[in-house]
Amino acid sequence: MNTMLRQTYPYLYETHLHTSESSACARCTGSEMARACKEYGYSGIFVTDHNWGGNTAVDRNLDWEEWVDVFVSGYEHAKAEGDRIGLDVFFGYEAGYRGTEFLIYGIDPVWMRSTPQILNASVEEQYRLVHAAGGMVIHAHPFREESYIPEIRLYPEWVDGVEAVNATHSNSKSSGHNNPAFDDKAIAYARKYKLPMSAGSDIHGTHLFGGGIAFRRKLTSAKDYAHAILTGEDYVLTNGEVWYDKSGNVIQ
Repeated sequence: MNTMLRQTYPYLYETHLHTSESSACARCTGSEMARACKEYGYSGIFVTDHNWGGNTAVDRNLDWEEWVDVFVSGYEHAKAEGDRIGLDVFFGYEAGYRGTEFLIYGIDPVWMRSTPQILNASVEEQYRLVHAAGGMVIHAHPFREESYIPEIRLYPEWVDGVEAVNATHSNSKSSGHNNPAFDDKAIAYARKYKLPMSAGSDIHGTHLFGGGIAFRRKLTSAKDYAHAILTGEDYVLTNGEVWYDKSGNVIQ
């Protein structure tokens, strides 16, 4: 990142991060992830573990409230460590629907416990429930091709934005899902439907890529993040190596 960009957008946030407490594919705990991100230089992180529709580490046979209690433990451990070391940690999750995944922001564990109907919600119902709570739905890596994704499904009318830049697709440090064309297609898709773009690393361990979104100011909450994206606030995107404006044009 050049000096001028760094000065203009000093607050970098990792928006797509998993913990081993809650995501079966993750390798490090919430506390470990928080420490690594603080050391890297992030201002804050969003813990977005896989929910019941994805690769969750939580027993799906638990009662709803007990399931939520276990599910949010990765976030809670990251938050406790973040509070200790001076890193903002915000709650979110990655929802799975038959292999298609969505990043949910602007809600909290209290909302999850009080909204058991989200468990069996369709994509449309998910959007309406999250919106009613003041949250935001971002389509995660919409054009990724993997064995666990049976087909590409697009829901432009039931999402608020698109994860246009996913560092695992295009960062040179990534050893999985690495295909920059996935991001190219996501950027084109977001432009076609005039959907806001986001960026994140989709990290599952402390081998960081540096992806995310950088703002001119410090975010105060997950709802603040959702508001910033939905109202068109100024920000830049990165995969940790290349920087883009919020319309997906390369800056550096």
